[in-house]
Amino acid sequence: MSRRHTLDDLLSLMTVLRDPDQGCPWDLDQDWDSIVPHTLEEAYEVADAIERRAWDELPGELGDLLFQVVYYSRFGAEEGRFDFHDVVDVLTAKMLRRHPHVFPDGTLASRRPPGVTAEEIERLQVHSRWEALKAEERAARAGGKDTGAASLGGSAAASVLDDVPRTLPALSRAAKLSKRAARIGFDWPDARGVIAKIREELDEVEEALAADDREHAAEEVGDLLFAVTNLARTLKADPEQRLRATNAKFERRFRHVEAALAAEGFAPAEAGLDAMERHWQAAKQTEARHMEPNDNAIPGESRP
Repeated sequence: MSRRHTLDDLLSLMTVLRDPDQGCPWDLDQDWDSIVPHTLEEAYEVADAIERRAWDELPGELGDLLFQVVYYSRFGAEEGRFDFHDVVDVLTAKMLRRHPHVFPDGTLASRRPPGVTAEEIERLQVHSRWEALKAEERAARAGGKDTGAASLGGSAAASVLDDVPRTLPALSRAAKLSKRAARIGFDWPDARGVIAKIREELDEVEEALAADDREHAAEEVGDLLFAVTNLARTLKADPEQRLRATNAKFERRFRHVEAALAAEGFAPAEAGLDAMERHWQAAKQTEARHMEPNDNAIPGESRP
């Protein structure tokens, strides 16, 4: 049996790939910005493998995602900024700070006293401490830097919205922004308030369309999407995951429509809306008969 490769092997491999004399031309051409799209793609491929329960594919997809971290670490080492070991050190130190209820002395060797129950941990307000620590870290990072989102008064003071990545998908970022604001009380009291806001935004879309102001209508659609994202958050549902699940459901049903029409000798464009709707409803009924109770649940998503 051949020796299993180690993390050190992976770091050595990256060093060779980026070697000016012996390396790979494509890898040598890459920089901080060119790798970012690949990082986002690899993260989505990990999510896709998990959603499909493709466990045999997951080690490879996780490896591809890890390779992105190795890439950035190599860029940092080449520029004398940091290396992979710095990344690991910073991450470990941060997790130790954020888990004083697990590592009371702030070291890996420390443990909380035996017999401490989950209820006692909850009374220690672990979540509040976590958020306070994160707020301290955000303030330290801000340190007078321009956050890219100055206040209405023109200043760029530290904000609870700092460090919400701008490169996140819009739905995910909307959920994170509203969640941050909700933590300091800027929120509706319950889901009914969000639903009222959705109706208000939909009314504004209709008013803009009635005035034939399509640009304003498009702007109001953005407000409507943000409100719907807040409803998902209120229901403890991740909007990005829910939309991905709905996309998959739509694709599944539409492929059924195409196949059913093809069996009747029609192309979808020739069959007409009535025929397509008939097969769409048939697809829904077929799914309903075969669906397990939690088929619509997203793995790992908290449900009310």
